[in-house]
Amino acid sequence: MAVRLCYLVSKSFLTTFLCVLLFGSVSVLAQEYSGSRQPLLNVIQEISRNYDVNFTYADATLNEKEVYAPEVGWSLNRVLRFLEEQTGLIFELLSNSNIIIRAQLQENITTTQYLDEVLVTNYLTRGISLKNDGITELKLTKFGILPGLIEPDVLQTIQALPGINSIDERVSNLNVRGGTNDQNLLLWDGIKMYQSGHFFGLISAFNPYLTEKVLVSKNGTSAVYGDGVSSIIDMRSSDSPGDAFVGGAGINLISADAYSKIPFSPNSELQISARRSITDLLTTPTYDNYFKRIFQDTDITNQGRNIITQNERFYFFDATGRYIHQLNDRTTLKVNALAIYNNLDYDERSTINDVNEALNSALIQRNLAAGIAFDYQWNPKFKTTAQVYLSNYTLDATNFDVLNDQRLIQENEVYDGGLKLHAYYNVDENLRYFGGYQFIEVGISNLEDVNNPVFRRFVKEVLRTHAMFHEVKFSSGSGNTTAMLGLRTNYIEKFGEFYVEPRLSFNQRFLDHFRLEILGEIKSQSTSQIIDLQNDFLGVEKRRWILSNNMDIPVIESRQISTGIHYNRNRLLISLEGFLKTVDGITTRSQGFQNQYQFVDAIGQYEVIGFDFLINKRWENLSSWLGYSFNSNDYTFNDLNFGQEFPNNSEIRHSMTFAGTYSLNKLKIATGLNWRTGKPFTLPDSENPITNNFINYQDPNAENLSDYLRIDVSATYDLKLAPNIESTAGFSLWNLFDRRNTINTYYLISEDGTLSRVDNESLGITPNFSFRIKF
Repeated sequence: MAVRLCYLVSKSFLTTFLCVLLFGSVSVLAQEYSGSRQPLLNVIQEISRNYDVNFTYADATLNEKEVYAPEVGWSLNRVLRFLEEQTGLIFELLSNSNIIIRAQLQENITTTQYLDEVLVTNYLTRGISLKNDGITELKLTKFGILPGLIEPDVLQTIQALPGINSIDERVSNLNVRGGTNDQNLLLWDGIKMYQSGHFFGLISAFNPYLTEKVLVSKNGTSAVYGDGVSSIIDMRSSDSPGDAFVGGAGINLISADAYSKIPFSPNSELQISARRSITDLLTTPTYDNYFKRIFQDTDITNQGRNIITQNERFYFFDATGRYIHQLNDRTTLKVNALAIYNNLDYDERSTINDVNEALNSALIQRNLAAGIAFDYQWNPKFKTTAQVYLSNYTLDATNFDVLNDQRLIQENEVYDGGLKLHAYYNVDENLRYFGGYQFIEVGISNLEDVNNPVFRRFVKEVLRTHAMFHEVKFSSGSGNTTAMLGLRTNYIEKFGEFYVEPRLSFNQRFLDHFRLEILGEIKSQSTSQIIDLQNDFLGVEKRRWILSNNMDIPVIESRQISTGIHYNRNRLLISLEGFLKTVDGITTRSQGFQNQYQFVDAIGQYEVIGFDFLINKRWENLSSWLGYSFNSNDYTFNDLNFGQEFPNNSEIRHSMTFAGTYSLNKLKIATGLNWRTGKPFTLPDSENPITNNFINYQDPNAENLSDYLRIDVSATYDLKLAPNIESTAGFSLWNLFDRRNTINTYYLISEDGTLSRVDNESLGITPNFSFRIKF
């Protein structure tokens, strides 16, 4: 009876969120071998450990294959023949320690995938892999556990990778090798996203349970990508329909969510998800800490005398839908839609001349996206894809000043639409061509409307870009050498200019367990974010998107080269990668200065020299790693600081992570330490800090905040509630010892004319609890 009640409650919860009726079925597979079937990927990982060998394979080759495990004590040759018998795959022994897995050639029409070798599986934790083209791949549905995380948050997870940080703990402000967040290209199923976070940046806005994989690239990126001079974060959903119903739901101390994959036929499937905050219904310790962190030093908390802020109401939601239909053996149709929404409003009350005044201020942030894609397989070697898409971002604020009887409306809106035509041609097993054409039209508008005194400013810019790209990828028959050479050419109609962008990736295995990697790229982007005033948009999300005009806002261009050596043997990975990156065309308004350059318009560049080091050791149930990054990141503006270099606002000179995960049956535990040097800031002149109501500053960014230190812990436990229902309970503590870390400091002149220092602090100790079920 209890099991039946559990099932009914779980089904009702999903119905409330998705408005669909959930049905589940379990099929029983006949067994021809002893024991139970396991995912092929898990089996070859065990073989790799037991026989000290490395496997090379394409993801699609192993995807969804299950096998019976070989008997202990068998020879390696017998093990490989045993797996070939079950899978129909070819396990080719290239040397004493290297094995390539490939599918047998077939005459019928089938989708082929070029061999992208996985160098390391379960990198740091389960579900993260390193590939031979410099890309890190995250499979969130197979995600293990990381310190401080009990659910697979996309943008929190990638911060575990070397060279990726958030200088203010916000996923909407990721700093990749010294760059700003607007220099990261964020794609959802090929559509550019302009909003990435909920709670105005503290948690990711993308549902991880319908995201099949995430590709993260810091250098040597494919020529298919434009924009993103610092990094690419490419989130991809499943490309083919499943054959069984899948559903799940969960709740934590911030939000509740549900998702479902509903097959309509063997050739079609609907994927839907929804998530909504519970913060406007229930106050939790997690919400209290998030609220204090994100709204500190904003118009909500920085009210003047005789003003009371009350009735704060905040909530968020997101929803996704994806329909996949294989029209025939050659053609697949995919339709996607996504909505992300944040809403904040509050009342300001004041007594003026014995009259009570009350006005309502509000902030809305949303991103809507939709796309349609067709894939057509002409023959086993040739495939084309076509996609049309639209992404619409809006940031809308209404701010009332009760004392001055003033109302300010600010709006920032982005329309990004385009067409992508791509072609894939596999010359043979070792050589692939990838190319295509892209048309992108981006329109960005900004509105300022004041009622007292009356003022209105509306600016809209539109850019149309045509892009052609070509790319060839080579892999030697032994798998020891892989190389990618690409070229992308962008033509911006309005400027009548071409931007040529070569891309390079080279990977060479030597001495069986070592790999040399060389990556390089040139990129450009025409969109960026700026800050006009620190109290714009209520001071909460003060950055606004703008377009380049080729004058005071130039096209941003980057050049980057990196080289690294990786050692991987017996589940021990040692990696060292050095890099040099230069980014030209940045403006002072895009960098968020809060010193003498806050209101100065200038164009310059920054240059980063650094390296990333990682050592990761994996045992049967334990994984531990130590990561260290060094960055020397300096600005150069000809019109500032006498043309001399000075430290970048986003510089994190030294950063270190020491962490580990442990799994025991159904229990997973993770703990980790994060340390880094403080960001640069500028001190006022000690002898004469204020002149004529202006602050006199010392040399820019000559000082650093105190070091940042945070220890996180997390744990999850899996429990089977019924034959068709699995559950997971999780608990985490962020900043276990409640250390007060200062993440930003600036100075202002207070009402009495004295100098005041403002310190923004990080999250204190923050608990979270989650409970999930899966059908």
